[in-house]
Amino acid sequence: MSVAVEERISVFDIFKIGIGPSSSHTLGPWRAAEQFVAQLRNSGNLGKVISIKILLYGSLAKTGKGHGTDVAILLGLSGYDPVTFDVNKIDQDIEQIKSRKQLNLSESQLIDFDYENDLYFLFSESLPYHPNGMTLQAFLNDGKALSETYYSIGGGFVIKENDDLATDENSVDLPFPIDKASDLLHWCLKTGLKVSEVVMENECVWRGERETRNGVLNIFRIMKECVYRGCHTSGNLPGGLNVSRRAATLNKKLIKENPYSNYDEWLKAVGQTGSDFSNILNWVSCFALAVNEENASFGRVVTAPTNGAAGVVPAVLHYFIAFCQDANDDKIIQFLLTASEIGSIFKKGATLSAAMGGCQAEIGVSSAMAAAALTEVLGGSQRQVLMAAEIAMEHHLGLTCDPIAGLVQVPCIERNTMGAIKAITASQLALQTNPDHAKVSLDAVVKTMWQTALDMNSKYKETSDGGLAVNIPISLPEC
Repeated sequence: MSVAVEERISVFDIFKIGIGPSSSHTLGPWRAAEQFVAQLRNSGNLGKVISIKILLYGSLAKTGKGHGTDVAILLGLSGYDPVTFDVNKIDQDIEQIKSRKQLNLSESQLIDFDYENDLYFLFSESLPYHPNGMTLQAFLNDGKALSETYYSIGGGFVIKENDDLATDENSVDLPFPIDKASDLLHWCLKTGLKVSEVVMENECVWRGERETRNGVLNIFRIMKECVYRGCHTSGNLPGGLNVSRRAATLNKKLIKENPYSNYDEWLKAVGQTGSDFSNILNWVSCFALAVNEENASFGRVVTAPTNGAAGVVPAVLHYFIAFCQDANDDKIIQFLLTASEIGSIFKKGATLSAAMGGCQAEIGVSSAMAAAALTEVLGGSQRQVLMAAEIAMEHHLGLTCDPIAGLVQVPCIERNTMGAIKAITASQLALQTNPDHAKVSLDAVVKTMWQTALDMNSKYKETSDGGLAVNIPISLPEC
């Protein structure tokens, strides 16, 4: 279900640093496991735990293995943080848990854990609130048991069952409260501020402007490292589909001589390859492929607003930096602040979860975010910024989520290239249009997206029960 509009969302709620391949199936469950461990610790029960059981429902069960849900929960229970955990240790640590049949709970409490018998994929069961449901159970040495149910509602956001959505952090009084696009436009027109400036004023309620700027630039640092790494890493993606990574191959084709040893030199060379349409199209696709190939490889990415759609915003931002004009820190911050506000509007009025709304909730939202952000940094008016977001989402309405073999690879990776190109097109259309003549508002599209999500058949909502997932059946090796 959609989130109450009273929720206040920060740029750092929309852009989260994590590990692939899915924000709802990997990052969210990881955070839920961390919350469960924290509750055990705070209640004085951590040292009493002798065993743990994990129950996965709905979409988390059906595509959990392909999306790394099991891996994420085990690492979260082990006390690791997705922001800092060394992604190169994932296979090693999970294999130790499986082979030793032991879990080091919060790195402090060694307990018995049998992967085959203590982790349940309940394929035919769903919980009422959201398709991404999980229950974590801890059994204590005094005979008691503790159980909590969590919902991963998209974009790494997690709700514990029966918890009030309002928290001390998101119930703050903002100078410019925004629930809908019309609210955002109202404040922009009343104050004369740009969209990004309104967002910054709100962010300063949570923290100082310098801290916000540094935090946003850190988000960009992770994005650019991901792009660079993806453009220089070859091989096949994990999971059994044997999908070849294409970004590195494309990068080598586009830059005939490739001696560049760091990001700055490389991106400068990218911008010098030419501004013809075909070249730019290839590079935008390359940027997007790079991020989502990293995501599919359990690499470190930024949810934007999800992991499955993590390549769209960085691809469009890199298009702006490499081919539009010299971008400074102010422009990058402006871009990401604008994008985050569009993402938060969709979260409040609809959903960011493919398990709830199909891929329109991921690629569609990310494309709208990128279109709005690009329009702002290219000098568009506030109305044109919102128009660009509307155009981008309008042409993603009804997009289903049908990942082959439950992996965030086909068609997910290529969809990021499509979303990025549509974002650029939407921005160009908005910049060349008088927004006063627009027939469709962003709020109307948000409402339509949510209605479409409710009408969509559940087999097209990240279950791998329909679409490409059943028309291209593939048997994967047993894990």
